[in-house]
Amino acid sequence: MIHPIKHFCTITRHRHKVIYHCYKAGILWQGLRHDLSKYSPSEFIEGAKFYKGDRSPAEASRLIYGYSKAWLHHKGRNKHHFEYWVDYNPALKKNAPIKMPLKYVKEMFCDRVAASKIYQGEKYTEEHPLNYYMNGLAKASLHPDTARLLDSWLTLLKDEGEDKVFQHIKGFNKEDY
Repeated sequence: MIHPIKHFCTITRHRHKVIYHCYKAGILWQGLRHDLSKYSPSEFIEGAKFYKGDRSPAEASRLIYGYSKAWLHHKGRNKHHFEYWVDYNPALKKNAPIKMPLKYVKEMFCDRVAASKIYQGEKYTEEHPLNYYMNGLAKASLHPDTARLLDSWLTLLKDEGEDKVFQHIKGFNKEDY
């Protein structure tokens, strides 16, 4: 069954949480532009078709087709996804992660926290984004500097809470990275 209204509501609630987090992180303009491609037909139709409410529709699409056309479209247009920052490295003779610009690492953090809140609902804890990161592919797929930074912010969230981590991120400069 296709769920366009439920999918629209979920992606919009997520986007509004990201906007709020980006505001707290000092990157409001990025938050306002966050994930607009999810409303495009290329992403929205698949999202509505595979809507589950407790996880990304891309996961359900992958179970059936082995890939997600919406995700392939999305990650190629949204620089806050680490998958965007992979390119051919001639020295290694293979694709390799590139160090992400700081503003996109900040947005990635905001996105991960917001997604955890939306998908976990009342079960959300400030430890969840770190656990999801540690158990997923991101840590091994990020440039080492980007991985260290994201890991430190997710750990700070778990240990010190949201107010502390957003205060830290807002004051964090390129020179620190």
